[in-house]
Amino acid sequence: MRNKKIALKNLFILAILMTTFMACDKDFVSLDSDISGLNNFGVADAKYDVIAYTNKLKPIQTNNLPSNLFGFYKDLTYGNTTASLVTQLSPTTLAPTFPEDVRLDSVVLTIPYFSKSTGIENEVTSYKLDSVYGDGMLNLKLYENNYFLRNFDPNSGFDQPQKYYSDRSLSASSQIPLASLQGTVIKAIDSFKPSNKEIILKKGEEITRLAPALRVKMDTTFWKNKIMLKEGDPVLNNVNTFQNYFRGIYFEAEAVNNDGTMMLLNFGANNANITLHYSSPPAGGATDADRITGTYRLGFPSFNPSTITASSNIINFLDNDFTMAIPEGNPTTGDERLYLKGGQGAMAVINLFGGTDVDTDEGTMTAFEAFKNDYVQTDASGKFVKAKRLINEANLVFYVDQNLTQGQEPERLYIYDTKNNKTLLDYDFDSADNARINHLGKLQHAGDDENSQGVKYKIKITEHIKNLLMKDSTNVTLGLAVSTNVNLEGSVAQGSILNSDGNAVKKLPVSSILSPKGTVLYGNNTAASDENKKLYLEIFYTEPNN
Repeated sequence: MRNKKIALKNLFILAILMTTFMACDKDFVSLDSDISGLNNFGVADAKYDVIAYTNKLKPIQTNNLPSNLFGFYKDLTYGNTTASLVTQLSPTTLAPTFPEDVRLDSVVLTIPYFSKSTGIENEVTSYKLDSVYGDGMLNLKLYENNYFLRNFDPNSGFDQPQKYYSDRSLSASSQIPLASLQGTVIKAIDSFKPSNKEIILKKGEEITRLAPALRVKMDTTFWKNKIMLKEGDPVLNNVNTFQNYFRGIYFEAEAVNNDGTMMLLNFGANNANITLHYSSPPAGGATDADRITGTYRLGFPSFNPSTITASSNIINFLDNDFTMAIPEGNPTTGDERLYLKGGQGAMAVINLFGGTDVDTDEGTMTAFEAFKNDYVQTDASGKFVKAKRLINEANLVFYVDQNLTQGQEPERLYIYDTKNNKTLLDYDFDSADNARINHLGKLQHAGDDENSQGVKYKIKITEHIKNLLMKDSTNVTLGLAVSTNVNLEGSVAQGSILNSDGNAVKKLPVSSILSPKGTVLYGNNTAASDENKKLYLEIFYTEPNN
């Protein structure tokens, strides 16, 4: 019995020593192999060169987005971007009947921001605005749009939804004239700045509380003539005729003193609408205070995730006034710097193992075949037989060029398969509830201080590498882009890039289209003085010792 106790005690001490050893080995935090013991195995790491280059973007598809940018963003690295938009409207009630002697009392536009509640005090809720960039003033104008926004593309025989692009293009040869968007001015607002204050509405003893929103009153004369005096007219009888009659509103923003604010607007919110508040005289000669009230609402288009059925249109337009010229990348050698900028900016293209794949030439070995040969055994046809090394973790590591960035870097980057325009396998292995930070690591700041300058990003692609080795998958080209919300990807179709023939990238992730931010990263073709910041692929693996 004494011997058993001693043996158990020794095993316990050994287990603690092994746990301490593994905890101190910073390179091997995550070992997801099926090894039950380490006696016959050794752990090691390897670094591999990666070819990566900047891909400067042509106009990108900006209709049917889940949310929309509006305003002015001053990027201290790249320059300025102004975001405007045009939206169709739909009546929530068709063929309306208004009371006799109706009076239009007010017209209110409401479009919520994205915000989070931070607490309640004295029945007032405090909010923090999300996806609002900058704090400068804006001058806003809302115009009646005179351009008909068609839902289907005539060049496809009206079988496919019409695509609209960030520079107002519909195709390589067709563009919406700005003058057609700028019809009658419906509302002008000077020195506007989004507020995080709760909106409190009072009607008699009834109080309604709303989250922060772009909420403004508009001229009643325009809407009386446009809507209420059209009672009985066929233009109010169905959505199609209405959208041809009233072609929507063009929202335009202008910087004040070369500064401003960019905001993400939630047109899909339940209370996003234009509401006409009207009243009519009461029966029996009662006082004016007893007037009978009513409302008539015009709604904004909702996001439609389908890529084959058309929806009503909200279209973003992005006007870049860059002070930094984004260079064209070199697909052959890779670049010294990778320029990433959201919207119609730039992203990076990444070729693992020189962009090579398994070929049919048995006399030569590609870089990818050499890599596979180190890690797996294959048969004569190149199919996986067994592992020589077990992949524990694989990461792409990108260092920020702190000399060019000025503290406005995006917290998140997104990597994807540009051939199939989809997420990597690691994306589905990670948790959306945890914002997929295991796969798409957040920007690491100097001294772990979120207010300090960014240092690097670590993108984990372990499952993608395993898939290449064990499932005989193609070594596809990868894309790297800034992201405003990585959880959008996988469930939302990517936006097309205009005139992308001959380019490795045909589509851009939605979360990059909706981000105004940018950064500059070190690439693979760095100068000798920057060798320690060079982009690389690191792989931690376990290998039998015999």
